[in-house]
Amino acid sequence: MTKNAVPRLALVTGGAASGKSRFAEGLVSGFGRPRVYVATAQAWDDEMRAKIARHRAQRGPDWRQVDAPGDLAGALAQAQPEEVLLVDCLTMWLTNRMLAEADLAAECTALAQALARAPSQVVCVTNEVGQGIVPENAMARAFREVQGRLNQQVAAEADLVVAVMSGLPLVLKGRLPHG
Repeated sequence: MTKNAVPRLALVTGGAASGKSRFAEGLVSGFGRPRVYVATAQAWDDEMRAKIARHRAQRGPDWRQVDAPGDLAGALAQAQPEEVLLVDCLTMWLTNRMLAEADLAAECTALAQALARAPSQVVCVTNEVGQGIVPENAMARAFREVQGRLNQQVAAEADLVVAVMSGLPLVLKGRLPHG
């Protein structure tokens, strides 16, 4: 990727409530292309419904939304070359797949292949789940390990990787595009 080029694949990572989604939305908006929000969350309770509503209001009406809580690879394959996709977020998608008792290694491999074949630019949001305390239960520890491997796999293929802390971006790989 050249200095001012727009990345084909970008990964935005950070902790919970770090500002990563807002940063990723701004990054995508700066590309000047039709925007598609690929939602992986499911609204199981009032708190999540409120969070989803806040995120939709923050984005505004200029985004097309695709719900992909399970078949993220399929959503990526349906993208149009002129669009830019914001996948928010890989952590929710992985949670959904784990709760569905899917083969997580196979699912992560299929996702990596779908990202490589995506016909459009893609920005993925993910959570850094390994920077806190060691989870007390086996399921949470297993999730942390799989999420860490997925993040590493996507980061290795990404042109741009940005960590967001306290709303501030820290470029880990590549360069931010300049408008």
